[in-house]
Amino acid sequence: MAYVINDACTACGACVSVCPVEAISEGEEKYTIDADACTDCGLCADECPFDAIEQG
Repeated sequence: MAYVINDACTACGACVSVCPVEAISEGEEKYTIDADACTDCGLCADECPFDAIEQG
């Protein structure tokens, strides 16, 4: 199951650099994760300082 970014996201960008498949992109108000590209590795959730990333 792919990870999702919730409303706690402040668009800090910490998650982008750790995604091995480049599934995270900047949205209008927060970052988003492409569910089709996400490999469910969890690196983004580990890196997020705001606990804004969770399994969807």
